[in-house]
Amino acid sequence: MNRSTFGNLFRVTTWGESHGKALGVVVDGCPAGLPLCEEDIQKCLDRRKPGQSKYTTARKEGDLVEILSGVFEGKTTGTPISMIVKNTDQHSRDYGNIACSYRPGHADFTFDQKYGFRDYRGGGRSSGRETIGRVAAGAIAEKILAELGISFVTYSKSIGPVEMQTFDAAEITNNAFYMPDAEAAAKAGEYLNQCIEKMDSAGGVVECKINGVPAGLGDPVFGKLDAVLAEAVMSIGAVKAVEIGDGFAVSRSNGSTDNDGFCIEDGQIRKTTNHAGGIMGGISDGSEIILRAAIKPTPSIAQPQETVTKDGEPLSLEIHGRHDPVVVPRAVVVVEAMCALTIVDALFSNMTSRLDRVIDFYRK
Repeated sequence: MNRSTFGNLFRVTTWGESHGKALGVVVDGCPAGLPLCEEDIQKCLDRRKPGQSKYTTARKEGDLVEILSGVFEGKTTGTPISMIVKNTDQHSRDYGNIACSYRPGHADFTFDQKYGFRDYRGGGRSSGRETIGRVAAGAIAEKILAELGISFVTYSKSIGPVEMQTFDAAEITNNAFYMPDAEAAAKAGEYLNQCIEKMDSAGGVVECKINGVPAGLGDPVFGKLDAVLAEAVMSIGAVKAVEIGDGFAVSRSNGSTDNDGFCIEDGQIRKTTNHAGGIMGGISDGSEIILRAAIKPTPSIAQPQETVTKDGEPLSLEIHGRHDPVVVPRAVVVVEAMCALTIVDALFSNMTSRLDRVIDFYRK
């Protein structure tokens, strides 16, 4: 079965294909009374839409969202929220040469093996445009979290070999790469220009920092918060690895340096360090959650690549059309959205973890 639903109590179901009539999402489990309008959603969709710079696909999509249900007089009603974004600039003819062949680095072969049939126009359901629904749902999740004082700072940590060296939050929206380092962003542009000249592409790393998450979210065994976050972010097509806290660096560390100590600060228990990235034993510890996602290079490149047809005939394939030389900048808001959806679902699930809090709620 094609699983297109994420979450338990805050459930999100995306639908649509890259070259179909539209894409969208149904959000079920949003509480009633949340102020919500299409502009709240559009602000997030604008961060991922194509055509933002020469480093993104030239596909001209406004990605304008329409809320179809679940909102009345500017507030959520507690019923399913359905949203739609219509496709307006499909160039399906650009994909005619891959109708019977498999693009290297894409889901063409595996999708065909699973279903015996595929929509070859832009990847169909496997396309990055599927993330429109995720971002729209994530915008709602972030509004809920903002009511609780939970906030996000998400950005490109690196593009290709170029990594940020300084951090200036105000700089994130000042460059085409959503990097918090202006000098690194300029170097990233130079590197991508070289990739474009060589008809090649680049990958990178997106870093997401979540502040204000209370201690106690997540379960100690299979529902670990870091495990669920990793599943959520790894479900993004371009993501190949996820790190929490020090991530892979812990393999080179020692217990004496990796362990986070505790202290009392302003009468509250705090950590002295945050190597764990805000999650210990699968449960949030109240400190900043730090997550990084490794994004692979865009697989659609114009260089000749070796592949085969559906009938097993070898051929050299050059992919033409409108493709991003790097998807990292547009993936920033997608990573943030999946993290927001995860945290909201964990918050809702955690409301029944302690009897004393259930009693306090219903006695009021």
